[in-house]
Amino acid sequence: MNYIELNRDSWNKRTGVHVQSDFYGVKDFLAGQSTLNSIELDLLGDLQGKNLLHLQCHFGMDTLSLARLGARVTGIDLSDAAIDQARQLAEQQDIPASFICCNIYDLPEHLDEQFDVVFTSYGTIGWLPDLDAWGKIVARYLKPGGLFVFAEFHPAVWMFDNDFTKIEYSYFQQDAIVETEKGTYTDRDADIETTCVSWNHSLDQVFRALLHSGLRITDFREFDYSPYNCFANTVETEPGRFHIRGMEGKLPMVYALQAVRNTVPVTSVAE
Repeated sequence: MNYIELNRDSWNKRTGVHVQSDFYGVKDFLAGQSTLNSIELDLLGDLQGKNLLHLQCHFGMDTLSLARLGARVTGIDLSDAAIDQARQLAEQQDIPASFICCNIYDLPEHLDEQFDVVFTSYGTIGWLPDLDAWGKIVARYLKPGGLFVFAEFHPAVWMFDNDFTKIEYSYFQQDAIVETEKGTYTDRDADIETTCVSWNHSLDQVFRALLHSGLRITDFREFDYSPYNCFANTVETEPGRFHIRGMEGKLPMVYALQAVRNTVPVTSVAE
């Protein structure tokens, strides 16, 4: 099973639907609206003049929103359709930005640079089978003392079936999850069918991957809502705050962290 090509094909098919969707709000972005949320903005701080790498950037609206805040940005994504769209948006908005299409694990073959900030967010690490390798990529691209900011859907969310009626998957990473579905989260009735491969990752895996790669976690936060209406059976309790109906205030839906690359090597922690 070639999970990279299956997932690339899935995201290539989704991108065309996503660009046209109200969910992503491309028209509002083109009119100057930021696509970033307070969750990540609170951890990113002042980006003026910072060199920033955005991992798994989809079609680049968050990347370009970061550029509007003064960062010099580079975005990478597996989907060539998404990267093509990102480049078009950058040109259309006259925003300086670089975009690279590749599998995240292969990034060293395409990019030899270090950054003040590395950023990734929402629905990213579930497509990656090896978090230790991911942690090394994050560390590889951070300058000593550089900042990593990560916002992601909580692993507790991925334990449920798609309708949030029962626990279907383990909290801990086990076998790959292979799913074929029609439509996409921005349009359940879209005329596409995709097969994708994903993995659940516990918080333990995330923390260990970063700590063992030489990063120091400086902040960690959990949230009982999603800023995106991308799940089934949701209710919006406040503008931009979506909960699973019947679990309002009970289920962690998003977490975010801030980490800094150590300026001196760390001794490996025993398994």
